[in-house]
Amino acid sequence: MSTDNAVKRTVVDSAADLANGRTSSRELIEAALARIADPAGEGARTFVKVYADSARAAADAQDKLRQAGYVASPLAGLPISIKDLFDVAGEQTLAGSKALNDMPPAERDAPIVARLRAAGAVLIGRTNMTEFAFSGVGINPHYGTPGNPYDRRLIPGGSSSGAAVSVGDGNAVVAIGTDTGGSVRIPAALCGIVGFKPTQKRISRDGATPLSATLDSIGPLANSVAFCAIADAIIAGEPPLLPALAPVEGLRLAVPQRYVLDELAPEVASAFADACTTLSRAGARVTDLPLDELGELPAINAAGGFAPIEAYAWHKPLLERRGSEYDPRVSGRIERAAGMTAVDYIRLRDARTDLIARVAARAAGFDALLMPTVAITAPPIAAFDRDEDYRRLNALILRNTSVINFLDGCAITLPIQREGLPVGLMIVGDHGADHRLLGIARGIEVAINQARS
Repeated sequence: MSTDNAVKRTVVDSAADLANGRTSSRELIEAALARIADPAGEGARTFVKVYADSARAAADAQDKLRQAGYVASPLAGLPISIKDLFDVAGEQTLAGSKALNDMPPAERDAPIVARLRAAGAVLIGRTNMTEFAFSGVGINPHYGTPGNPYDRRLIPGGSSSGAAVSVGDGNAVVAIGTDTGGSVRIPAALCGIVGFKPTQKRISRDGATPLSATLDSIGPLANSVAFCAIADAIIAGEPPLLPALAPVEGLRLAVPQRYVLDELAPEVASAFADACTTLSRAGARVTDLPLDELGELPAINAAGGFAPIEAYAWHKPLLERRGSEYDPRVSGRIERAAGMTAVDYIRLRDARTDLIARVAARAAGFDALLMPTVAITAPPIAAFDRDEDYRRLNALILRNTSVINFLDGCAITLPIQREGLPVGLMIVGDHGADHRLLGIARGIEVAINQARS
């Protein structure tokens, strides 16, 4: 395992160290930049652009403001990374591709970038990603694939691959990614950190290269629920306050028995069972819930689902002009959607509305659902050499997380393994219940960490 626990502790304690004068923003930024530039590390594959000069200038400004008593938010002065699909004024937005390198630079910051700046966050760089965010694996043939912090031979998960590695390697306190079928939660789970997918409508997607207008969400990755919650509030334009911690005792937690527990790797099944036992012993009421409705998802999405057809609508002109420069595994998935009909799309939309209502009725009365975030631990990058293995593993990696995007809920993943490769516990909340879910996650995080220590 290559992750330095001392680095993780430093990152988690950074805000407190700044507040107490034990460090400065400039010192934190210099340390992060040094780790990014270290040729023995993953910085060159984790970041497609590093804001070294502007980050130093921003850090100096935040230090002066802090000395004068002005602290915009708990993220003020801390290094934050952003996924390479968000607009930054004056820069091209490449979305992990080469095919957009003839496009004009963005005229303005995406709203989430502007809100981070206003909160005093120091943008440290743009992170690598699966091209156009279309995979849960994290492999990028154009800019390289950042190795998993626990073993560089393993995939980081995607599509927010560099986002997760930037946090896992201590290059950023928080990373901002996107999640269409799990692209925040998958790399967070496989890299052993926390990742939050909010209810879609809460956070503006303006200035973000789209994959699926129906499913795309923007969310944070960090080493704690608290940092995720603060970052989420900031990019949503809300006051940067922590939701109240919900004690585990008395929580009503349901474990769906259909679909999301199929084909679990033994180490995932064991870690998940241990986590459920830990929560039961802490006083939660953990209940098996059949939820057979989830088993309908493969048939509902048989024509392709929302992401391919909505991506095809956006990409068609670009594919005609520069399709030969795409990753073939991305362009192939997009182009297969050309055969989807308007009737297929309307039926898919109606089936989604119906399934959301039926699942909500079955899950009523529970505070949250629990399930493994990813059915397997991170496979080796080499396991994806053959296209058939790539398709099979990508589908399995995306399976559980994509359920929540389809149901338009909110969800967070927490690391739960006691030893070995990272395993994530996904905690799922109702549509719009983001603050309540984050409070529940804070309580569960405490119980899980106490059991792991």
